Amino acid sequence: MTLRIIDQDQQLVPGKHLWRRVPTTDASGQCLNDFMLLIPGLKQWSASRRNALLDELKGLFDAHAHQVVFADLNLKLNLLWVSHRQGKGITLNLFQAIRERVPEAVLVASQAEAQLGWLEQQRRKPKGIRRLLSWIR
Repeated sequence: MTLRIIDQDQQLVPGKHLWRRVPTTDASGQCLNDFMLLIPGLKQWSASRRNALLDELKGLFDAHAHQVVFADLNLKLNLLWVSHRQGKGITLNLFQAIRERVPEAVLVASQAEAQLGWLEQQRRKPKGIRRLLSWIR
């Protein structure tokens, strides 16, 4: 598992884009899932608090090394990106474990949450709108 930290105190040097660095498959060729967390105010935290967070995240990811393949903590953007192997409930379990350590963390979106949100939104629409949408498709 790789945990990469982008520190705001480091000199800004162009690097590879996240979409180029993040693995999309594991060693056996299975597709990976990922999610992103926003940690508001992370770059304003004291160095000791950020180091404590880093130690906690390393410990968490080491404990879940069989699931977590890649993690990227971007202090400049206050974002944590996590890529993991597929499995039922892994995203939610990892998110809850991170949230226990960082209560401020907000799940931005993952494909599963976006799809569930869209389905929930579809259920709330009145019948007339659903009928209209079915005619358009």
